[in-house]
Amino acid sequence: MSSLGRFFASKWGPIITGIAVGVLAPVLVKLGNPGNMGICVACFNRDIAGALGLHRAAPVQYIRPEIIGFVLGALVAALLFREFKPRTGSAPLARFLLGMFAMIGALVFLGCPWRAYLRLGGGDWNAIFGILGLLGGIVLGVVFLRMGYSLGRNRPAPAAVGWLMPALMVGLLLLLVFAPQFGRTAEGQPTGPIFFSTTGPGSQHAPLLIALAVGLLIGFLAQRSRFCTVGGVRDLVLTRDPHLFWGILAVIVAAFVTNLVLGQFKPGFQGQPVAHANALWNFGGMVLAGLAFTLAGGCPGRQLMMSGEGDGDAAIFALGMIVGAGFAHNFNLASSSAGVSPYGPAAVLVGLAFCIVLGLTMREPAR
Repeated sequence: MSSLGRFFASKWGPIITGIAVGVLAPVLVKLGNPGNMGICVACFNRDIAGALGLHRAAPVQYIRPEIIGFVLGALVAALLFREFKPRTGSAPLARFLLGMFAMIGALVFLGCPWRAYLRLGGGDWNAIFGILGLLGGIVLGVVFLRMGYSLGRNRPAPAAVGWLMPALMVGLLLLLVFAPQFGRTAEGQPTGPIFFSTTGPGSQHAPLLIALAVGLLIGFLAQRSRFCTVGGVRDLVLTRDPHLFWGILAVIVAAFVTNLVLGQFKPGFQGQPVAHANALWNFGGMVLAGLAFTLAGGCPGRQLMMSGEGDGDAAIFALGMIVGAGFAHNFNLASSSAGVSPYGPAAVLVGLAFCIVLGLTMREPAR
């Protein structure tokens, strides 16, 4: 292993990655991204789903270049360090549904694990309940892991399988740049296929090249360090290994300091950007998200990085999240700054039931 490889394999790898996330996310907010949403894998996938017309919630439609950068940055790192290994075949349908339910839980809370920690670093105390729920979901997932839960092992696949997700990201980048419109209504409104918000969070974004560069850098670092905001807690509980957990602490501290420097630290419960103050369902939504992420093998950011390494199963989970975002808005499950939707709590309970049944029944077949 090279000296650079040994460095990223040490505790400093996740710490450096966490610092990068904690610093660059508030900077992206300063440059135009929504408040306390410099980086949010769930929210950004929701915006992508809207831009592709999978839902028609007008305020949240934009192809976020950060997501594209995460996958392509991880691809570059994997190619440079000979870790691009196409693989697939581990319970793809289960992973797809886990991605959908993870997204539903995250949108009830309004954020992925990355955003939960970034919200805390920005002074949004509502994130505390979300983080407690996330921890609870991860611990429940660890219980299932100790009981023998497994989605089975994936296997080597043809090289083309590994290139599919990066190719999809290149396609998204082209759609972002050219934003094709194939027609208009009688009133002159575009009919798609690409939709961009003119108001709301989807209309707030940093310059494209800067956002893409940040995504590429974080994707590169996260692939090398195996940075994972769910795996850090899982490993700490399961094996008492704090290696990845240092990265989580680094995100919170770096975000806090950067927000202070930029004048963006605004502590409190009320009036926080793209957030609500319902403690129960901030907690409950993230219990579902934390459990689904744990059963799938990693947080949404980690899933994107693995898809850049050629992992087709991680790509299926990521696509499940995008489709889940479409369902969440089309079925009025997602929360908003006004509060929790009438149907979101029921969807969380359904998702928890699905995950618990999966956790109790999925075992790797005996060899």
